[in-house]
Amino acid sequence: MSLLIRNGKIITASETFIADILIEGERIVQLGSNLPAEGKEVIDATGLFVFPGAVDPHVHNDEPFMGTVGSDDFFTGTIAAACGGTTTTIDFAYQTKGKSLDYAFQDWMNKAAGKAVIDYGFHIAIFEGDQAWIDEIPAMVARGVTSFKAFMAYKGDIGVDDATIFRMLQKCRETGAILTVHAENGDVIDVLLQQELQQGHFAAQYFPRTRPAETEGEATSRVLALARMAGAPVYIVHLSAAEALDAVTEARRKGQIAFAETTPHYLFLTEAEYERPGFEPAKYICAPPIRSRAHQEKLWQGLETGAIQAIGSDHCTYNYATQKILGINDFSKIPAGIPGIETRLYLLWNGAVRPGRITPNRFVELVSTNPARIFGLYPQKGTIAIGSDADLVLWNAEKEFTISQQSLHQNIDYTPYEGWQVIGAPEFVLARGKVIVHNNQFLGLKGAGRYLKRKLFNSRD
Repeated sequence: MSLLIRNGKIITASETFIADILIEGERIVQLGSNLPAEGKEVIDATGLFVFPGAVDPHVHNDEPFMGTVGSDDFFTGTIAAACGGTTTTIDFAYQTKGKSLDYAFQDWMNKAAGKAVIDYGFHIAIFEGDQAWIDEIPAMVARGVTSFKAFMAYKGDIGVDDATIFRMLQKCRETGAILTVHAENGDVIDVLLQQELQQGHFAAQYFPRTRPAETEGEATSRVLALARMAGAPVYIVHLSAAEALDAVTEARRKGQIAFAETTPHYLFLTEAEYERPGFEPAKYICAPPIRSRAHQEKLWQGLETGAIQAIGSDHCTYNYATQKILGINDFSKIPAGIPGIETRLYLLWNGAVRPGRITPNRFVELVSTNPARIFGLYPQKGTIAIGSDADLVLWNAEKEFTISQQSLHQNIDYTPYEGWQVIGAPEFVLARGKVIVHNNQFLGLKGAGRYLKRKLFNSRD
């Protein structure tokens, strides 16, 4: 049966208008006024905003890291995404040392198959500098993996050197892919970490001292230089520091194709979280660390001016009681990560749109349209247009919601935003024409999500 969404206030990255949306099967087939309702299922969206389902370009479901595995798998993690208004995720498929990129791709396809409730794609992270692995990039592109990842931190584990990054950038340029980069100076971080431990500083409160903003600023400047030399586009993930944003802004001013992504925890939390008593700071340990209000304000300016192009969640879940606790006697053993896939839209609407710091259109651009454009999903995803997938969020801008571990669907024993009161929440979430969330209740099907074979990066999209 056809589905008609009537009289919603449609918000795209560039337009705002009231219209009906006719959905046939999985796609939008008509936009207009007073479309006939006979023989159709009808949802009355009067008084609601209707915007394209959010695209989260930075997700870590079922991730092995630091001797443990993330508590959210592709079932619980994508349910949480859907309930928060996200209908597409791009996860990170990690290379296993000594094994091919194809092995990583198949491994993550197996993790997601039969579990994901919304559509998904992958970035493949390369951990070894062997040319054979880099030469696999074209084969992965042919499978629809058109973005890759390099870590400049975590040297000796998953981090790679500049030569490897440069060769990855060259191969991405040759194939039309794009490289995403975790930009922190891993060598300096390792020295600072050892110095803290040698002084007997084992408590979680000491974590941010090992990763000062300069380590992020320097690494960001360096990888931008590498990308310029390679003639390749580059995307800086989870940017948190003013120095890093300045570097990306200057590069873009000079015509370089470079993108900056930040996350809600850098916009709404501050380094004061690391002053909490006891082991509580462990809940806020992520890399880069949460920074000062001065850095936070710089990020807000970047959102308002367009210097930041996307907001991901960097959703990475480790239970406080059973996983973060692994570092109770040594903060270097605390798995780094913060949950955020379900709260991303709540926080941004309440803290950015309602106070007027960004418009609803800019909100849609940051959480949906730009990620879809940059990562080869537009216009299938990221917009409301004839022919696009019917991934839609019907948003009640006046609905009150209390964020808590109990009210969320994430498979983790805490949220950094416990007790936060927000205004603005989904009434309905649709994925490819099916209602999968209504009033914070998940109604979808396990395994209904599909792998997305993404297009090549195109700076004109």
